[in-house]
Amino acid sequence: MNNTFGVTFYLRRYKINQDGTIPIYLRITVNGKRLDISVKRTVSDKNWNAGKGMAKGSREEFVKLNNYLERLRSSIVECYQELSLQKKLITVEIIKEKVMGDDQKDFTLCKLIEYHNREQVGILAIGTLKNYYTTERYIRKFLKEHYKTPDKYLTELSYSFILNFEHFLRNHKPSDHHRPLHNNGIMKHIERFRKMICLAVTLEWMEKDPFTKYKQKFDRVERQCLNIEELKRIEDKNFDIERLQQVKDLFVFSCYTGLSYIDVMNLKPDMVSIGLDGRDWIVTSRQKTSTGVRIPVLEKARTIIEKYKQHPKIVAE
Repeated sequence: MNNTFGVTFYLRRYKINQDGTIPIYLRITVNGKRLDISVKRTVSDKNWNAGKGMAKGSREEFVKLNNYLERLRSSIVECYQELSLQKKLITVEIIKEKVMGDDQKDFTLCKLIEYHNREQVGILAIGTLKNYYTTERYIRKFLKEHYKTPDKYLTELSYSFILNFEHFLRNHKPSDHHRPLHNNGIMKHIERFRKMICLAVTLEWMEKDPFTKYKQKFDRVERQCLNIEELKRIEDKNFDIERLQQVKDLFVFSCYTGLSYIDVMNLKPDMVSIGLDGRDWIVTSRQKTSTGVRIPVLEKARTIIEKYKQHPKIVAE
């Protein structure tokens, strides 16, 4: 049976870059089935000849672009003809792998993780980045133990890879003092892995998202609050070690202000001011959401503020 075959280049116009250029895509068609692939090149709409599927103009950059596209087209046609002569199965996937394989192999899972963690420095909070580093360690250990390899090409990742990773996390037995992962901890690692894969899809390092059909399942957790007696026992406890005493005071301060640990650590003396009611108020914003908050300073919180008012770290700031 004769195969129908086609190769065209087009602009994916809904993906306009900040500089106004548009990504060029290659479309391979075999027997009515088509596959679109980014060629990792861009051009402005006004410099593109849609009818011919090539850049227009005599400038050197357009000549080089057209030469590159023509070489790519020739490689695909040559691949198709070779498969035809050998009477082998011809599909868009097979042609893509043969022609684009070397390019796609540059993108591996570990390279993706390293790129993500490097680019997120200064964007994500230090604590959040540490969580990504922990997820990275689990992924590398999973690759080594389950697949006996230090890395995987992104093109090799599939739905079954995700299921295998989840199974690995559920059955992992730490050799150190850490406790085994519970369901929600496992889902958080999967969630971070998923975000990195989404980045790869956005960067066009991957054609398909293996997480498309995967469903995360978190367990509902009812967090218990301290009662008055429990809080009072903590308040009345005194430690001989200064560092532990400071940790206790920070915790008690959080209880009476509702601020998280990181928000308490970010407080500065000028964030406490007198309100219209003549009382002291904390005026700050939450680091996680950047939401502004105004909190009245209760007596127990005021006592802790006064205790540390002349602390060397406070005075130094």
